[in-house]
Amino acid sequence: MANLSLRHIYKVYPNGTKAVSDFNMEIKDKEFIVFVGPSGCGKSTTLRMIAGLEDITAGELLIDNKLVNDVEPKDRDIAMVFQNYALYPHMTVYDNMAFGLKLRHMPPAEIHEKILWAAKILGISEYLDRKPRAMSGGQRQRVALGRAILRNPKVFLLDEPLSNLDAKLRTQMRSEISKLHKELGTTFIYVTHDQVEAMTMGTRIVVMKLGRIQQIDTPKNLYNYPTNKFVAGFIGTPQMNFFDVNLNKVGDNVLINFKNCDDHLNVPFNDLLKVQPDYFNGDKDVTLGIRCEHISIDPNIIKNSSNVIKIKVSHFEELGSETLIYGDLNMNGNGYDENSTRIIVKVNEGYLNIKQGDIINAAIDINHLHLFDKNTEESIIPRLPKTNLFECAVKGSKLNFVGNELLLPPAIKLNDDNYNVLIPCDAIHLGNTLEATIVNIEDINGTTLTHLKINNRVFFAYFKDDYKIGDRIKIDFDFSMISFIKNNEIVIKPLDAFDEIKTGFTSLATLKSSKKIYKKFVNHMVDDTIFNINKKEDEALKGIYINPNVPKIL
Repeated sequence: MANLSLRHIYKVYPNGTKAVSDFNMEIKDKEFIVFVGPSGCGKSTTLRMIAGLEDITAGELLIDNKLVNDVEPKDRDIAMVFQNYALYPHMTVYDNMAFGLKLRHMPPAEIHEKILWAAKILGISEYLDRKPRAMSGGQRQRVALGRAILRNPKVFLLDEPLSNLDAKLRTQMRSEISKLHKELGTTFIYVTHDQVEAMTMGTRIVVMKLGRIQQIDTPKNLYNYPTNKFVAGFIGTPQMNFFDVNLNKVGDNVLINFKNCDDHLNVPFNDLLKVQPDYFNGDKDVTLGIRCEHISIDPNIIKNSSNVIKIKVSHFEELGSETLIYGDLNMNGNGYDENSTRIIVKVNEGYLNIKQGDIINAAIDINHLHLFDKNTEESIIPRLPKTNLFECAVKGSKLNFVGNELLLPPAIKLNDDNYNVLIPCDAIHLGNTLEATIVNIEDINGTTLTHLKINNRVFFAYFKDDYKIGDRIKIDFDFSMISFIKNNEIVIKPLDAFDEIKTGFTSLATLKSSKKIYKKFVNHMVDDTIFNINKKEDEALKGIYINPNVPKIL
């Protein structure tokens, strides 16, 4: 029963090989954490550093807030179960389980009682007199677990304990280990290369690649909200489909054009509000991801869908209750090569009249699209967006914002025209100007993302206040944080506002009420050496100025 802190952990071998890089994680008491990734990703090395079997090159490892980098493995109060069971072949099951307790000089009666208790939990009571060679792999793994249980450790470490078992035993042991975790209420850290084990057992999963953490999240969030293409492709069977595309915003829709084929998708902009705005002009390469279960060849679904693509069928994989159809979006493709036009569709047995070489229609569920930057492979649909993109018209000194006219600050001088306006989520705050309806509220890693709606346009803000869906609230904008864009060129930058308007955007009351705005304002002025500020905050605010010809804030 312990929490663990891994802070900037590195493992570098004498030959310069970097096995683990900057591993940062907080593990809570009683969690079931799974490290998953391909061979060589550093997951077992990280586990062995926690156990004390590998030295930590740099960083800090804390167990129950105690630094244990230099603590011997036997003194860390940790039990470890290995892939090869590590049982003494000449001892019976009973003696294997009793060995560690005898070394601790525990009374024989207490040892006997504990062994019977552990054997009952693991269902190995009838095997206590057997030796390991007379047992199956699953039974031997239970013995190894039993020996670990009897130590009553703070943390259980399990290094690919099921990899030597057949499929049926793996399924059975997955359930038994999960049950054991619930019964013991101990912190478990489990290493596997099998994403099915990770998804079915872990409360949180750490996905690793080349010694680095790619994402830490719950199984559901990993599946639905992968942070990059690697996680998206690693989690889920079969692998997610990936296609090369680009995005073009046309009015209230976004045109998703597939490369190397003639297909495209037409998606309402409101369905892609979280996409980073600079990807909508069509000049950035994007990878579109869609899972095979979110593609349908059901005629009824196709009939009602506006996003239908054509697939040339290449081959099938029949799995009993379902079939995987392999094909290609490129009519000249073969459907076998893993390229940017190959596609896999999962169907039930009712559609087996399709033949190799057929060209079929398929509907894409646009509610389950994933988009990644082709070069960085990072998701461009963050769960917690930073900005909102609006198309607004400026006429005179007024801004037409989704059907509402807003008076622009005097220092914002723009020609009458249409502009793209970038409004950061944290530039929207409670006020008195615009009325909005709360249509959804998300709690994302402790941050409250509020979905607001004005005249059928949804956008995002960060509000900590206790609101509920359906509430109507009044909001204002902090114009000092807003960007105006014309023809993909930024006409007014957020930081330019401080120079342009001579502090006219933000009043003294607003500065005092928002430490974040005050800090940003002051830091900008300091960096540009434009002002002097006194030590006390109240005096500092009165003393901020741009140049001698501009009045001070009152």
